[in-house]
Formats: sequence, structure tokens, C-alpha cells
Amino acid sequence: MWRSVEIGNFSRDSRNKNMSKTTMQAERVTEVAAVRRMDRSRRPVFVMGCHRSGTNLLYDTLLSAGGFAIYRGYAPIYKMLIPRFGSPHNRANRTRLVETWLRSKGYRRSGLRAKEIKAKLLDGCHSGGDFIRIIMNEIARNQNAHRWAIYDPDNVLYVPQVKADLPEALFIHIIRDGRDVALSLKKMEGFKPLPWNIASSRDLLATAAYWDWMVRKGQAHGRKIPEDYIEIRYEDLVTKPHETLATLSRFLDHDLNYDRIQKAGLGRLRETNSSFREEAVRSPIRPMERWKQRLTPEQVAGLESLVGDCLQEFGYALTTAPEKRIRGLRQRWINVFYPALLESKLWLKTRTPLGRFADLSVLELSDEVSETSVAQ
Repeated sequence: MWRSVEIGNFSRDSRNKNMSKTTMQAERVTEVAAVRRMDRSRRPVFVMGCHRSGTNLLYDTLLSAGGFAIYRGYAPIYKMLIPRFGSPHNRANRTRLVETWLRSKGYRRSGLRAKEIKAKLLDGCHSGGDFIRIIMNEIARNQNAHRWAIYDPDNVLYVPQVKADLPEALFIHIIRDGRDVALSLKKMEGFKPLPWNIASSRDLLATAAYWDWMVRKGQAHGRKIPEDYIEIRYEDLVTKPHETLATLSRFLDHDLNYDRIQKAGLGRLRETNSSFREEAVRSPIRPMERWKQRLTPEQVAGLESLVGDCLQEFGYALTTAPEKRIRGLRQRWINVFYPALLESKLWLKTRTPLGRFADLSVLELSDEVSETSVAQ
């Protein structure tokens, strides 16, 4: 039987600065007790993982099982909205945050009415968790769904904040072979930490370092909440779906029937978002071990010398002989530089006023707020 565990050391929001230690401890005890009373089959689910690791596929698999609210919007509260506008505990911050989200594609896909959800958010949203809970509870209520799930690859970076705000949350971390992730991200130019790090064959190593950092961050956070966190491999979801779904069913206390999922076939179960869609012109897309056909032995050796330890930890076999997996100067530099760079960027965005420059273009903001939206 899965049990909830202690919430962690992150404060719920800035209001805790004005609380006594006794009051904060009492509030936490109350929250933990409420989570323990909450039926696991109704608890919210967060799908996460490094970009290009199958988060979309996993999310649509859950939605296709039935019982979950259907929502394909985007609400990056911890990644963008709070860094940009500040803690929603402050009324002025909350107002700007809510008004911005109401102009986003995420709202336009929610099926909610602007006036009603704005009132609820302005009245009851004092943390990032409140923001997600209010929106998703309303979507679920409108659809008569008894629980909801939300996905964002970058939530691997914000597990402690989510868990502090939403102690009832469950987390599924999907992990994919880092060699395939690096290949896919490189093709899409999805990792651009530095202006000069574009359109170069050497990007493959930097992208692999990013994969290593992301999966290790998620795992480190998850190990602190072992009863509410699970890891699955993308390859197992694709090649051993019955076994993998059975494992997830027990973790979530939710019936994930394979035949029903295939029949519903929502989203990525019906239409791939592969970065190699051109393969379908010649033959069926083969999403696994694509790196064996598309990378040279030298490129594979470079990747395995850089992130081989991480690959092996997650059960991926290496193909390069040990004597050839010696890190050169570039691999040693990347191994030190990129984790430090990524940690620094995350800290600056979430802990300093530089977060106010967070780019909101991905929200696809409209000039005006539509009073009604369409559920998608």
C-alpha cells in the first residue's frame, strides 16, 4: 500500500515568513493528515521528465485510460509565471499573473469561463499549488472527472515546491535513453544555453550533459518522497506496455487498461510528435535506439564517455569498450561547466529579480481575454 510521506522543507509561500514556527508545524501536520485521509485514486498526478523523453506519450496514455480530466493546456506557474510576476500571495502579483494566464493558449484550451475562474483565482490563489489546484479542479468538475493529471517536462526541477504546495501530489518521472534524447534535442535545436552553441556537431555532448542534469535532478528530488514518486523508462512503456501500465496502476490506484487506452487513442497515441517524422515516409517510425543508425562510433564513444555512468544507472547498456570511454579535455570541461551553468540559471531565475525577465512567448498570449474557452 502506497503511503504519503513528509512534505519536505520548502515553505508554502512567502506568508510563512510571518508565521511562528509552531503555527507552521501545526499547518504541516494538518496537511499531512489530510493527505493520508485522501483516497489515493483521487490524488493529482504530475508527469515529468527531460524534454523528448516521452512525457507527451505518457500523459496521453493516462488521459486515454479514463477517469482523468482532459486538458492539453500549459500552466508553467513555477517555471515562468511566479519568476515573472512574483509570489501570488501578494494581491498585485496575483492579479498580473492571473490576467496574463487568461490571455494564454493554456486558458483558451481549458473550457473555463474567464470571469468565473478569475474570481476564484484572485480569491483563493496564494501559492503556485493553489493556482494549479483551482484551475484543474474546475476543469475536472466541468468534465465530471474524479481526478486530474498535468504534465510539464520541467517539473523535474520544481518537485520540492510542488510537493510543499500540493502535498497530495504524485509524480511520474519518465526516463529515456540519453543518447536518443540528445539526438532528438540536437535535431530540434531544443537546447540553447549559449548563443554560440547552435548548429554544431559538438552540441550533441552539451545536450547529453543537459539530459544527465535533468534526470539526476528529478531523481534526487524523488528519492525524498519515495512513496509518492515513481520512475518508468520510455522504452518499457513502448515495448512492455502491459507490465508498465500494471506498475503505474498500482502506484496511482487507477485502472490503466491497455485495450481501453488503445481504443481511446488520445493525442500522441494517435499522432506522433517525433522529431524524426520523415522516417514514416519510408517505413514505420522506430523511436528506440535511433542513435545506433544515426551516430558514428566516435560520436557514441563521446557520449558514453560523458554520460555513460548515468546511462548505466538507468539500465542502458553501453557499446563502447571501457578503454575507449576516456574523457577528453572537452568532455571534462562540459562535465563541469554545463551543470554549473544550468544550476546558476535556475537559481537566478527562481531566486533573484532576474526572473522578471522570464520569456512568456511560449504561452502564445492574445491581445484580449476571451470570456469563454474550449476544452481540449
